[in-house]
Amino acid sequence: MNDNIPASLPTSDVLLAEIDNHDVARLTMNRPERHNAFTPELIAALHAAFDAIARMKGIRAVVLKGEGRSFSAGADLGYMKEAGGWDEAENIADGQRLSDMLNAIYTCPVPTIAVAHGAVYGGGVGLIACADLAIAIQTAQFRLSEIRLGITPATISPFVIKAIGARHARRYFMTAEPFSAAEARRIGLVHRALTTSGDADQQIGEWIELLGEAAPGAVRDAKTLIMDYAGEEITDELRTDSANRIAARRADPEGKEGLTAFLEKRAPKW
Repeated sequence: MNDNIPASLPTSDVLLAEIDNHDVARLTMNRPERHNAFTPELIAALHAAFDAIARMKGIRAVVLKGEGRSFSAGADLGYMKEAGGWDEAENIADGQRLSDMLNAIYTCPVPTIAVAHGAVYGGGVGLIACADLAIAIQTAQFRLSEIRLGITPATISPFVIKAIGARHARRYFMTAEPFSAAEARRIGLVHRALTTSGDADQQIGEWIELLGEAAPGAVRDAKTLIMDYAGEEITDELRTDSANRIAARRADPEGKEGLTAFLEKRAPKW
């Protein structure tokens, strides 16, 4: 384990957090009796954990899971009922807190891996959409069920539409029909649909090994490339920006070490 990494992360009763011996942050939502449904406390705990991880140096990956039978069933119904009595300003502030938490995951410079199982509804789908790498265990059932409650998936929609595209969003936002792990993979919400949790852990291990072989700063910059360039027109300005970025990477100590190690036929020192 990297001695420069703090030994612990912000933790709470609703979110278990640890850093393992491979410098991987492991977060587990811990409301199994409520299918890890969102409450203000869980939203705040997730936001705090990802903010802390973003500031740490040396963390190689984040793994996000849910304790118990489900990954996350979206918003807790008691919480939603209470929100129905709030005024407009309170509801806007609450929606902003959820959006800020999702954005902290989406923009986290450390590669994030999410594992979906059991019920994955509403905001749970949003969490999966924000992850860089996502796995669904075969028994997972996904659903964007908000319209059945008279609301919409507004706050999660920017992230979900980025993941699955507008065409699939038209179907699942408006029908609220459930869909399987295989369908989640087909539409791009997850990268792998696997049979068991053991299979998922094996895939996570393989991804973490690959990430460990890559230069950590280059991984962070590669994620930034995708966020900055996705959907943009290829203009002269964008091409110039991309040339400037590769020049910066080549001049970076990581870039120099990577090239030197390749030429010397040895493993790079990172």
